[in-house]
Amino acid sequence: MTRPAWRCITPGKEAEMADFTSSPTTAGYAPDSAHGYAVGSGPKTLTTLTNIAGAVVSLALVAGIGVWGYKLLVRDVTGIPVVRAIEGEIRVRPEEPGGELARHQGLSVNVVAAEGSAGRPADQLRLAPRQMELQDEDQPVQVAMVAAKTQGNATPAVAHENDGDLIDASAAIRSGNVQDLVAQLTNGVAPLSGAGASGDPVDAAVAMALADTSVQPKVVKAVLNAPGVRNSLRPRRRPAGGAVVTPAAVQSNPVATVAQEVDPAALPAGTRMAQLGAFDSPEVAREQWDRLQGRFGAYLEGKNRVVQKATSGGRVFYRLRAMGFDDIADARRFCSALVAENADCIPVVMR
Repeated sequence: MTRPAWRCITPGKEAEMADFTSSPTTAGYAPDSAHGYAVGSGPKTLTTLTNIAGAVVSLALVAGIGVWGYKLLVRDVTGIPVVRAIEGEIRVRPEEPGGELARHQGLSVNVVAAEGSAGRPADQLRLAPRQMELQDEDQPVQVAMVAAKTQGNATPAVAHENDGDLIDASAAIRSGNVQDLVAQLTNGVAPLSGAGASGDPVDAAVAMALADTSVQPKVVKAVLNAPGVRNSLRPRRRPAGGAVVTPAAVQSNPVATVAQEVDPAALPAGTRMAQLGAFDSPEVAREQWDRLQGRFGAYLEGKNRVVQKATSGGRVFYRLRAMGFDDIADARRFCSALVAENADCIPVVMR
């Protein structure tokens, strides 16, 4: 493609016309004007690769959507298992709908333990079940049977005699007759010289027991050459006239400690005291001190009584106070102990 020639005319005179052709690749410049410059190929190659990659991704996306749509159309919806049933019955009725019944239910004794009183008479009465019978191996073993087995080496005649004696003794024990028991125990035993004349089996048995206990034990001579203590110390006997400790008689009416009363006019300012109340007369105040002395004697020990006259609003009254505290903290502890016992007490300072 070529462009038409341009004619350039200068004012005032006619100029020579220059004809030239231009192409899109030269952008209006002469071919010789681009001499000495190299055309770059990097950006053009990157653009081409990007376009190719985008085309491949687009084709793959379109192909994937097509395959997914085809499978969605040809799929059999009815063949999808949602819930597969279990083989057999879903619910089975139990043999005992109310649960397994415990033994010994419905008895009257159970009603007494549950409700605290006896229930109404039962509509149906049934006998209690028979007692369980123990087998032979569960039966209690008698002493006579054990003794008979342990004497296996004895002669048959002696064994039979011993078995008979044990059986007779067991029968006597069950009957509760003491005479029969003593007779069975002393059967075949030679009577003593003193007891043979009486002929009473009880006396014979008592004599035998006393004879057995009267036997003196055999004394073994101590070895004096053995190591250790040769002669053991014997404890001393208690003296016949031992001192007897007699507790002192406790006085039923202990003598109350008389508190010393201090004149309030002689007290210096700043004295720590505890006020125990205000009363109409000094006699009533002293009586209150005596009552407090009976209740709190341990707290008022070592304290002096102070009865101070005061006036307020034209009314005369008397303050009962206790003196003898080291500081105000001691007075506060004293009042705390009295207040804990529901008594009036206020720590004060003399002015």
